[in-house]
Amino acid sequence: MAPARTTATPRFTERLGVPWWWWPLGLGVAALGAAEIGLGAPGPRGWMPFAVVLPLTAALLLWSRALRVRVTDDEFQVADARLPLQYAAEIVALDAAGRRQLLGPAGDPLAFLVMRPWIGTAVQVMLNDPEDPTPYWLVSTRHPVQLAETLREAARAVQKADQLGG
Repeated sequence: MAPARTTATPRFTERLGVPWWWWPLGLGVAALGAAEIGLGAPGPRGWMPFAVVLPLTAALLLWSRALRVRVTDDEFQVADARLPLQYAAEIVALDAAGRRQLLGPAGDPLAFLVMRPWIGTAVQVMLNDPEDPTPYWLVSTRHPVQLAETLREAARAVQKADQLGG
């Protein structure tokens, strides 16, 4: 079953697509590959590789934009995954070296990872849910400080509301 979609105005939103310069580079490489496949042959054998390879390359580049990171008033959303902010304990903005450490020797195999290799920075969200074996979320972002601050503010508001309500 698909998770419920929220209509709440996001506090933070980011798409983790490829950089703009990948488009001309990717389409250029695809055109070169299609030219090699067709090898100047007449008729469909000459143009068919272009009709197949270029749209597939464009679709792959568009697909990379599908991943969205959002923070609403009560959730951290990464694609279809949702983390209620009441379970967020510590939130850390990571530079490239910190991200590399958590992806390597300092990482936990039970962590929830959403990484994009073309984005060097990330945010780590430590969890305090005793029923969830996941120790933390590690998510790529181009704006780690802004995302971490937004998550901290939203988590504090949720936790304060829980204390007042309970």
